[in-house]
Amino acid sequence: METQTAAFSAPIAGDFLIEYERPHLYPKQLAAIYDPHRYSLIEASTKAGKTSGCIAWIIEQALAGQPGWNYWWVAPVSDQALIAFRRAMRSLPQDVYTPNISLKTLTLINGTVIWFKSGDKPNSLYGEDVYGVVVDEASRMKEDAYIAIRSTLTYTRAPIRIIGNVRGRKNWFFQLARRAQQDQERGIEPREMGYHKIVANDAVAAGVLDAKEIEDARSQMPELSWRELYLAEPSDDGGNPFGLQHIAACTRKALSTKPALWWGWDFAKSRDYTVGIGLDEDVAVCAFERFHGIPWGEVINLVVARTGNTPALGDSTGVGDPVVEDIQRRMGQTDEGSFRGYHFTQSSKQKLMEGLAIAIQARTVWFPEGVIVSELEQFEFELTRTGVRYTAPQGYYDDCVCALALANMCRIEIPMPLQVTSDLLTRARMMPRFRKH
Repeated sequence: METQTAAFSAPIAGDFLIEYERPHLYPKQLAAIYDPHRYSLIEASTKAGKTSGCIAWIIEQALAGQPGWNYWWVAPVSDQALIAFRRAMRSLPQDVYTPNISLKTLTLINGTVIWFKSGDKPNSLYGEDVYGVVVDEASRMKEDAYIAIRSTLTYTRAPIRIIGNVRGRKNWFFQLARRAQQDQERGIEPREMGYHKIVANDAVAAGVLDAKEIEDARSQMPELSWRELYLAEPSDDGGNPFGLQHIAACTRKALSTKPALWWGWDFAKSRDYTVGIGLDEDVAVCAFERFHGIPWGEVINLVVARTGNTPALGDSTGVGDPVVEDIQRRMGQTDEGSFRGYHFTQSSKQKLMEGLAIAIQARTVWFPEGVIVSELEQFEFELTRTGVRYTAPQGYYDDCVCALALANMCRIEIPMPLQVTSDLLTRARMMPRFRKH
């Protein structure tokens, strides 16, 4: 691999020279990450090299620093910070740093420390003096976390690299990037912000990505999602799979007063809520249960009482599996009865959510204002190595979305039991009868 040599002089028990070989960065990657401005905002397509380039940048910042200085890599959640931490360790010779696995820190040979942090709890980011920062996956980062990070730079006036995919227009990263882009286009000086966009075609031209892989992804994804992830073109709704305008069109003031014909139940995991949603003959939400922190025995009693023999789908993943079995046992049913389990995997959840998206976009399902609408608006998808993952943003809930999707799937997959009514009997008597001669 071609390298780009950078050298630093750092005082460690006297002056000496650290020679550092920078990994090869293609021209657009190099220009964006090593922008001379204090801030560089980089909207980039997935796998275009923004992470690897910024790992090199933060290491170089730390190598040029003073003993005891802190440098931060901040990702939306701890698992994402851990990915960058491991990649940084692999990029450095083992004799030039000391790792602390539990804290996710690298103490370099010159005494500087690189921290790999989570932005999930913004209050934990206040107070420290920091001399260089990378904000990773910025479009998924809480704005409060960025505010906390920015406050740490007040004294040091340290440089910062803010990187991420495009995810709609309703987030702080998109808005800040637009300000930087407008200033850049207008040639406003003095300014401290640089703006860059790196798309899949740039990475293909540089030999980093395969053009066939990009087209294959396009054939398997919604067009708006593909354009966000690979062309950094924002949709109005960001990563929301339902469409904000469609959610608004399906919203009503209150619950329907008609009886429920189908139910969906999502059972609580740890701090989540157990949610039950019933749909009526118009596919409108007519029943809504939401609670947490009560014993499973009481949950089962409530579900049995509310659902009865009405067709229902219940989340049978994890803790939901024995709960569904107990409900079926109480009802004297098997999994072929009116109350059935639905096991969540990435592919089965994708099928479930795509079914709900079709119903919402076709405006054939209706729901009341309040927590259901809030969760639908916050819900999002992201591309992973194994497909599309549907979930709520970190720190939010998706129990109502799952229960609604299960109720919608229930009406498609579980037939209604035949209700023998006086009207049905009257019509049956009036039907012509034929005798065989």
